[in-house]
Amino acid sequence: MFRFFIQLILLSIFLTFSSNSKNYEKIIINGNERISNETILVFSEIQDNIPLDENSINEILKKLYKSGFFKDVTVKIENNNLTIDVLENPIIQTVLIEGINRKKTKESLYEILSLKNRSSYNSTLIKKDESAILSFLKDDGYYFSKVTSSYQDLGDNKIDLLYQIELGEKSKISKISFIGDKKFKDSTLKNIIISEEYKFWKFLSGKKYLNENLINYDKRLLNNFYKNKGFFNVVIESSFANYLGNDEFEIIYNISSGNKFYFNEFNLNLPLDYDRANFQQLDNIFEKLKGENYSLNSIDKILKEIDKIVLNEQFEFLKSTVNESIEDNLINLTFDIDESEKFYVEKINILGNNVTREEVIRNNLLVDEGDAFNELLQTRTLNNLRGLNFFSKVESEILDIDNENKKIINITVEEKPTGEIMAGAGIGTGGGTFAFGVSENNFLGRGIEFASDISVSTESLKGIISMNNPNYKGSNRSLNTSLESTITDRLKNFGYKSNKTGFSVGSGFEFYDDLYWNTGVSSYVEKLETDSTASASMKKQEGSYFDTFFNHTFSYDKRDQRYKTSDGYISRFSQNIPLISESYTLTNSYDYKIYNEWLDENIFSIGFFGKTANSLAGKDIKLSDRLYLPASKLRGFESGKVGPKDGADFIGGNYAASINIATSLSQILPNSQNTNFSVFFDAANVWGIDYSSSLSDESKIRSSVGIAVDFFTPVGPLNFSLTEAITKGKNDITESFRFNLGTTF
Repeated sequence: MFRFFIQLILLSIFLTFSSNSKNYEKIIINGNERISNETILVFSEIQDNIPLDENSINEILKKLYKSGFFKDVTVKIENNNLTIDVLENPIIQTVLIEGINRKKTKESLYEILSLKNRSSYNSTLIKKDESAILSFLKDDGYYFSKVTSSYQDLGDNKIDLLYQIELGEKSKISKISFIGDKKFKDSTLKNIIISEEYKFWKFLSGKKYLNENLINYDKRLLNNFYKNKGFFNVVIESSFANYLGNDEFEIIYNISSGNKFYFNEFNLNLPLDYDRANFQQLDNIFEKLKGENYSLNSIDKILKEIDKIVLNEQFEFLKSTVNESIEDNLINLTFDIDESEKFYVEKINILGNNVTREEVIRNNLLVDEGDAFNELLQTRTLNNLRGLNFFSKVESEILDIDNENKKIINITVEEKPTGEIMAGAGIGTGGGTFAFGVSENNFLGRGIEFASDISVSTESLKGIISMNNPNYKGSNRSLNTSLESTITDRLKNFGYKSNKTGFSVGSGFEFYDDLYWNTGVSSYVEKLETDSTASASMKKQEGSYFDTFFNHTFSYDKRDQRYKTSDGYISRFSQNIPLISESYTLTNSYDYKIYNEWLDENIFSIGFFGKTANSLAGKDIKLSDRLYLPASKLRGFESGKVGPKDGADFIGGNYAASINIATSLSQILPNSQNTNFSVFFDAANVWGIDYSSSLSDESKIRSSVGIAVDFFTPVGPLNFSLTEAITKGKNDITESFRFNLGTTF
């Protein structure tokens, strides 16, 4: 009986299998002209001698359609054969784009298309390419463009594919608004973001057109700005474009800043076998930051210090996480350093760099081939690459290989334009200025910064061509060179005219934490002229000069941020040491400025400036080497028109010094979104005449007090000051009102 049941079950299984599957003896393929039988079999993934049912046949159909080579496919089993009938898609002989005149734009569009010359026509990819074209044009400001596709039959199953584009007008940003609990004025926030309002004279800037990617970048900039000011819970709730008609939009950023937060406790957790003493330097940083505003920059400095310790101590297989806990408006930070997966880097592949040379990217790697993998240093590597500003996207992927303790790292980059054209103009009580420049931050794909600039002012015409390699041969040292020429005409008020041409070569690096040392050698040929009314002492300095200097600068920068600094200080010392010279003039300069925030968003600053110029050979220094106070160091007086005089000419001095005290006053007109007030006190002096003992050096402290107003106008930033001189010299020329208005193109 049992044997009977077994036979019955086997018979039923056989009958079921036979009713749903069909065997075939051979495969017959019809209709293919370009695509070989073997290729079709590869696409279909048919396995030999395996019976096919209806589901299997449907899968074959899907796979053949998915290949994109066929317009129609039929798969069936008849006469004990598997028959595949195909109708091939036509071949695209040429892809054409019409409606775009700009060559570079057209080339970029060809690159993003899925369908290329000699590829098979595919209606699905046509739709995809149309969407890609529209997306690309939107990023370029064309929000109302249209794309239609068509083809011309060439016979022999070949076609020309045409994309017809109607660009329309570029979408302009006519207004930028900030709403919500924003804490800062619009004028401040507009200087944070990249997007700018459209003005008819801004013919060079591309930032005045609507660009979704730029808006998202603006949101990140705003988010970072607020968090660096202590607003830990800031939310850029929305940013959207409101269509105003006539191809114009208003961008609105809705900001919820929340309350300010402050650093409280800092903790560091290490693996059990690590010596806490190796990380002792962090304790000093923790102590200084306790009670300070929460800041992303401060956290980044801590992480950089951890990276430095890891590099110096050659720790391997580490990763870190930062955990934040909140108590009222205080934030406790815990830095957890743990051991990561232990493996070595077999190979690093660099992908996507069509312009940037591979060695430029590899010079920024902190984890190299053959090294033990360190997640801390790998994260810093990716941040370094993003910081180059060559790439719109930087990603990495770790791939397993057969060797258990080795892996491959793929670093993929997406390049972006790195060139820029700049033009700007200004006008003020000191005269007018105009500047034009062209720069390329990744010259020839070598990571070299190249710039060419020309500037014109009331007194001077200056042109300069410069090149800078910020990471020469992966040494973390910059190498720079420049060629410049300047014509300075100061005959009317200062008694001389200078024509100076020369070059310089230099290098710079971080000497210690936040201490930078820049060195260089410069050589100049200069021709000096004086006017007919100049004194005999001045006239004897007429002629041509050749000077070569060794120059260096120590800069110690402890500011919380370079723009809108609210805390910290910067100290800078510079020297020009003569090597070959007529007068052997040694110049020393020191500049110091400290910032502090008081009464919520009021920034108080004190600055000191001092400079000397004397001949090591006991000779008279050139007229063009004599020292004048910059306009920013002594307000209330006309620029340069204080101190010693020779006849009608202000001749400057061998020494100059100033003290500047200022504070912003955010409480004045708090609802005026484009106006900022500050008060200041300046005290300064210029003295010393080496070329004549008969002249008075007019050594006297000049001082002034005043109020300054920064106003963000539709044209550009306007700054003016009202100043009252407190003390002055008898020959000094005062200036109670000063203004400057600037704009860019």
